[in-house]
Amino acid sequence: MLYDPKLTAALLKKETPLRPRLALVLGSGFQHALAHLAVEREIAYGKLPGFPTVGVTGHAGKLVLGLFDKTPVLVLKGRAHYYEGVEMERLTFPVRVLAEFGIRALLLTNAAGAVNRSFRSGDFMVLEDHLNFMGVNPLRGPALPGLPRFVDLTRVYDRRLIELAKQAAKASKLRLRTGTYLAVSGPNYETPAEIRAFRRLGADAVGMSTVPEAIVAFRASRTWPGATPNRACSSIRTF
Repeated sequence: MLYDPKLTAALLKKETPLRPRLALVLGSGFQHALAHLAVEREIAYGKLPGFPTVGVTGHAGKLVLGLFDKTPVLVLKGRAHYYEGVEMERLTFPVRVLAEFGIRALLLTNAAGAVNRSFRSGDFMVLEDHLNFMGVNPLRGPALPGLPRFVDLTRVYDRRLIELAKQAAKASKLRLRTGTYLAVSGPNYETPAEIRAFRRLGADAVGMSTVPEAIVAFRASRTWPGATPNRACSSIRTF
């Protein structure tokens, strides 16, 4: 690993007295989620050693710290994508930094295409599982000290966080779908034959991100004292 997530996390701790336990990664179409955040610190990715350059329109490439009501939150405004030519190690580096910083619950978001015929444009879906068709695994490479070599992905997405998302959607009178997300490398969209195949495999939506971050976050959670089965939750908006 070219950069040490512990060093970047230590640098980040010097930048703010806030110690949030919750982090959000804002994908395409989710930048408005910060409308009610009381921002206390904003740092460009370029000033954080190891963070990748973000080149997709609508992804600001900034780390934001602030308060939602009285709850401290860390927000990553945008992400790098594998189809941009960014290696998995670099692409998932911010998630490794979040784990070292003390984040213990991670909400990942993205914009995806619906595969499930019952879905409608603009629907929100919370991930219950995923299919990794990106052709690469973010855990590939030399074993990292302190982290498990082989990781059971039976329950990557935290059931308690999913239930909280459902409760929040109900309180907001928002229709929330649940389902399986299929990740591809992109940047091309899928052929009709691929969509038919993905549907038969059980996919409800397809996109080009999120899964690498979820896998890396889940592996990090295996090393936390008193670790619960999982500490990640992902939500997407379908188009």
